[in-house]
Amino acid sequence: MSFRVEPDPSLKDALEQADHPLAGIWVCSASPLIAEICAGAGFDWLFIDGEHSPNDLQNILAQLQAVRSYPIVPVVRPAVNDPVVIKQFLDLGVQSLIIPMVNDAQQAAAAVAACHYPPKGVRGVGSALARSARWNRIPDYLTRADETITVMVQIEADEAVRNVQAIVETEGVDGIFIGPSDLAASMGVIGQQNHPDVVAAVIKSIDAAKAAGKYAGVNAFDQKTARQYMDAGADYVGVGADVALLARATEALAASFASGSQAPAPKSY
Repeated sequence: MSFRVEPDPSLKDALEQADHPLAGIWVCSASPLIAEICAGAGFDWLFIDGEHSPNDLQNILAQLQAVRSYPIVPVVRPAVNDPVVIKQFLDLGVQSLIIPMVNDAQQAAAAVAACHYPPKGVRGVGSALARSARWNRIPDYLTRADETITVMVQIEADEAVRNVQAIVETEGVDGIFIGPSDLAASMGVIGQQNHPDVVAAVIKSIDAAKAAGKYAGVNAFDQKTARQYMDAGADYVGVGADVALLARATEALAASFASGSQAPAPKSY
């Protein structure tokens, strides 16, 4: 007899139970080993990025498997708001998605539809073949799937901020995730994530989500900014990335040995 399997909690479950903002780490290396190291570090959630990272379906599957034994919620971002791509991610067992570049309510509704079976949505039925249902070992998966999935849509353009109220009021959207880097670019201040206009747009979006009873998240690798957004009501914040941490730490280590005072004296022959 096969084991009875129950779905893991998704991001909305963790947020509902949390009494503090949840801190998360990005995993952009496409490495299950690095994902597992990050999963054991003590973060609340782990962001596997499929938009700006060299991840494919097999890499994402391996990372989901690598982190599952740790008390952390994996969240995955596809490269595009496309029902075929989203269907494949869901069938891998992804339960928490951040859908990029959602600029209006129509695009938000399309993201929701891609994540749900008919009649609520357009997700194709392949549970007998898929890890999402543990190959039909999760009882009644098809009728319970909606409760296992968190749909967050990404606010990362000036247009999206203008439409944020309609976006957060879209049925089936659990919340938003704000991307200040792309937002800054769309506002004409590329590279200036802490520009006052960008910060104001982020806080406006957070306020809109909270007013609609939805969750709000934001990306902020600067600790001071991350805490500012937490204080402003953000429920979950991405506070760092594996590749960025490795880049800065290796630079610092190399620099400590490359300084003139630390460099070894040349040999005399």
